[in-house]
Amino acid sequence: MTTLFVNACMRGEQSRTLELCREYLAGMEQVREVDLAQLNLQPFDAERVAYRAQLEKAGVFDDAVFDLAKQFAEADDIVIGAPYWDLSFPAALKVYIEHVSVCDVTFHYTEDARCEGSCKARRITYITTCGGYVEGANFGYEYICGIAKMFGIPEVRFVAAEGLDIVGVNVQEQMDKARAQMAALDR
Repeated sequence: MTTLFVNACMRGEQSRTLELCREYLAGMEQVREVDLAQLNLQPFDAERVAYRAQLEKAGVFDDAVFDLAKQFAEADDIVIGAPYWDLSFPAALKVYIEHVSVCDVTFHYTEDARCEGSCKARRITYITTCGGYVEGANFGYEYICGIAKMFGIPEVRFVAAEGLDIVGVNVQEQMDKARAQMAALDR
């Protein structure tokens, strides 16, 4: 089973989100990591969108522009590590999702114009850390739930350590709560 780890922890090894992700992934075989800080993807502009659309229309998917989408579509399990930034996640994750959202790779349209997912993954596990308390307003997680539905991924799971930047909060205790959440998950 191949697990795709989408690493949106832009602070690298200083990231508490990355710390939790590494612990969750420990011992798993066949983990492929996509480090968004290293990948440095650019948003699609008009020219790149037109190029990709031309290839899609022709049914030619062997161009490198489709590599990330094919990797995403073929993963058996997906783990996304993304800190809570500005009510959602780092912009690099949105750009990555733009790159993997490809008609006839991660989703397609039926004859009656319904969007239907094409991904193999059985689930996405979304791991995050937050400086404050989110109180049910993690729009990044909600966005990932929508994308999972679009891509045909039936389950999305959520792990969070919150309140980590609040003076007086026991950071270790909050991280341990997230670890307990991870330990309770089926792998």
